[in-house]
Amino acid sequence: MPTPSMEDYLERIYTLIQEKGYARVSDIAEALEVQPSSVTKMIQKLDKDEYLIYEKYRGLILTPKGENIGKKLVDRHTLLEEFLRMIGIEDEKLIYQDVEGIEHHLSWESIDAIQRLVMYLKQDKEFIDKFNELKKALDDQDLV
Repeated sequence: MPTPSMEDYLERIYTLIQEKGYARVSDIAEALEVQPSSVTKMIQKLDKDEYLIYEKYRGLILTPKGENIGKKLVDRHTLLEEFLRMIGIEDEKLIYQDVEGIEHHLSWESIDAIQRLVMYLKQDKEFIDKFNELKKALDDQDLV
């Protein structure tokens, strides 16, 4: 299983390839706010662990293993963003920061449980409305 740092790279590489059709070292460095030399080192490690194939000066491609993990990581990120919005978090910057902070610390079992809850909440709009009413009432009382 990849480390949290490897997950960040795989998630970003997968996203870049989906958006642009490719992922360059400079694009990855910019997206993750790290030095290109750090990206190169990580790419070499991901290549060694068979998540991608990297040829110096030619670029990289995800292996089926890397693509599968990358998609799973992007889906996890999206799910957690959706969950936070459902429970009333509206600040997109805060949602992004919170997801970045928690996504690597949740087990896949917990992610699956959150996914089931989100699926349920999508079907039970009345529950979400009641929850949001309660949240507003509590916010009005300034309990938090």
